[in-house]
Amino acid sequence: MPALILASTSTYRRALLERLGIAFSVAAPHTDETPHAGERPFDLAARLARAKALDVGAAQPGAVVIGADQVADLDGEPINKPETHARAVEQLRLLRGRRVVFHSALCLAQHDTARAVVEVVETQVRYRQFDDAQIERYLRAERPYDCAGSAKAEGLGIVLVESIRGDDPTALIGLPLIALTRLLPEFGIPVL
Repeated sequence: MPALILASTSTYRRALLERLGIAFSVAAPHTDETPHAGERPFDLAARLARAKALDVGAAQPGAVVIGADQVADLDGEPINKPETHARAVEQLRLLRGRRVVFHSALCLAQHDTARAVVEVVETQVRYRQFDDAQIERYLRAERPYDCAGSAKAEGLGIVLVESIRGDDPTALIGLPLIALTRLLPEFGIPVL
């Protein structure tokens, strides 16, 4: 069985992959994540997942590498991780009462076979109407500054969410496990 590498330093993706009980290692990709001019959020997520997998795979030619990326999309415009409290407040003010599409891209690649498969799983999240005081209380409690959309639906951020629509609940967290478990056997890695 080939070695499996997660091309990500995300603690969320690592925790999701650990659920499968498969041995894997982690390697940080060195990928420029700057969007191209006019690039749609869907295309950006797919390109970055592929680039990360290929970057790490070049140094590990026999391994199967998982690249992943997620881009939040509000009316065709990408929403980045806020990184600061002030930007998270701005994001949540903008998002309240609105629908955001999260494009969670996954790429499995193996350098020595020149094979790379990319899938993008979409999740629609509708935010509730909430006031500024609720935004402050939430941000102070969970500090989701490393999450696009400024809310962790797997945590207290679910209070800010009116509805979630998608085929894979793990996609919203950042690694679509349903697609991954379907693809891994195609690369010689059985899940069960």
